[in-house]
Formats: sequence, structure tokens, C-alpha cells
Amino acid sequence: MRVSEDVRESRCYNGIIPMESQVAGASFTVDDELVAASALDPAGYPQAGRTGGRAHSEISLARLVVGDGTFTVIAGPCAIEGYQQFGETAKVLKALGVKLIRGGAFKPRTSPYSFQGLQREGLAIISQVKAETGLCFVTELMSSELVEEVTAVADVVQIGSRNMQNFPLLKVAGKLNIPVLLKRGFGNTLHELLMAAEYIMNEGNQQVILCERGIRTFDPAQRNTLDLMAVPILKSVTHLPVIVDPSHALGKREFVPQAVKAALAVGADGVLVEVHPRPEEALSDGRQSITPQTLAGLIGELKPLAAAAGRELA
Repeated sequence: MRVSEDVRESRCYNGIIPMESQVAGASFTVDDELVAASALDPAGYPQAGRTGGRAHSEISLARLVVGDGTFTVIAGPCAIEGYQQFGETAKVLKALGVKLIRGGAFKPRTSPYSFQGLQREGLAIISQVKAETGLCFVTELMSSELVEEVTAVADVVQIGSRNMQNFPLLKVAGKLNIPVLLKRGFGNTLHELLMAAEYIMNEGNQQVILCERGIRTFDPAQRNTLDLMAVPILKSVTHLPVIVDPSHALGKREFVPQAVKAALAVGADGVLVEVHPRPEEALSDGRQSITPQTLAGLIGELKPLAAAAGRELA
């Protein structure tokens, strides 16, 4: 007895695999043309797919290029807590060779009672520190109402994991003329991440950087489980740069250096690392933040590893 058509999954490009079934025998066989359950076809992503000779895209900023074969280290505190903290961190990171600084002004938090960021005051601090250091900055855009204020100070706009499928916000990001760092949601597939990128690119903005930051699994040993294999899989499908955020994946600073090295080894275009001068005093995610001193040692270890892979740090 064959499964009726209304019970069987309909065919879906890059989606659920249709199956031929014999219910009586409790045996199932997959259609020959869709043997690989996890296969992602570049042709399924008109904007982001590696089609038409597009092997990789380069995202150019004032001081660096992401996706040109170098390994980009993006670093900074989870949240901007004040001018002294953020300015101090940015200047130390500049001395270490970091050219793109992260800093959250508006913070989407699980609890409404957690620190929500300095918000507009945080944007003003970014502007001040940017003028003093000449560095590039990435900060999160949480709402379309804030787009003008955020883009006035940001060189890169981040769409966080919680907003990865906020389709109206993705469309707004698609109308910007600055790069967008798109984080994978902790409950989303790679297909869904690529389709989120399509939303942005379909509006005209081709400057998208994908970020793997861990997925939710049954294992409580990690805040999220870092899906390192997402990097080579994505890079086989898309021409967009792919970076890794080990801080949010692991949730524990002592494991961040190993994860950064692993990201380099699997071919990531860079990493996004949380750095705080005094993690024990941080108002947000201090447990996963490394110190500038730890980052300095890590950069020293990364340089020969990158050279062995024929790469260099950006």
C-alpha cells in the first residue's frame, strides 16, 4: 500500500525530501535524485549562490576587506557601558591590529530585566570613539525606526540571531548602502540563513557577511553548539563571506581561543570575538568575554597558523 499524495511531503527545493514508502512493510526509500538529505544547491539561491562564475565576494570597508582570503578578527565588548570602557577597549584593540570593532548600543536580551544597552547614548559613544581612532565599527540594528541613527555611526550593520527571520527588517537592511552582518539564528537551518540573505540581497544590498554563532542542542555544556561544519558547507554554496562568533556559541571564555583557531582551520573568513577589559564587571555576557591580553596572545598564535594555510590576518 502506497502513501497517499496528501500524506506524502510535497517536493520542495532545498527543503524536505520526498519519499517513496511501503507502509505495510514499514520500509522507506528516498528518491534517487535527492539521496543527499542535506544537499544545498547554489542554484536555489539566485543572489547568494555560487552561480555565474561567482566564487567569492569581497566586502570593502575603509580599513580592511572581508572575504579576500585574509582572516579578519572583529573584536569588542558585547555592550557599550560608557565612554571610558568602550574607548579604552577600542584603543587597545587598535594597537593589536584590529580594524573592525564590535559594540552593542541596543541590546536584545532574553530577560526584560537584563541590561538593554545605552541605546542612543551608546551610538553617540561609537561616534566619538570612531572620530578618535579612525577605526570601523559594527553595531546591531534592532528596528527599522532606528535605521538612520544606527547607519549614521556604523560601518557595518548587524542583524542579530533573534532577528534573522524578521523579514521586514531584512528588507530595510536590503535598502542600505553599507554592509550587513547577518547572524544565523540558534534554531535555524543553513537553508533558512541563506534565504534570509536572499531577502537582503533581493532589495539591492549585495554586501552581506554570514555569521555562524552556534545552534541550540540538548547539550547544556555549551551555551550553544558551534556548528563549525557550517563554514565549509556554506562556502561551497555561497559566494558570501562566512565568519564565526565563538563567544556566543560557547558562553565560556576559556574555550574561545581554541574555537577561533578551529574557525581558521575550517576556512572561515574571520571571527567575531567579545573582548572586555574587565569581564568580571561586564554588564552583559562577561562570562564569555576574553581580555585584551588574551586576544593579544591569541593573535600571536594565529599568525603562524594563518601563514601555514597560505593566509594572513586582516
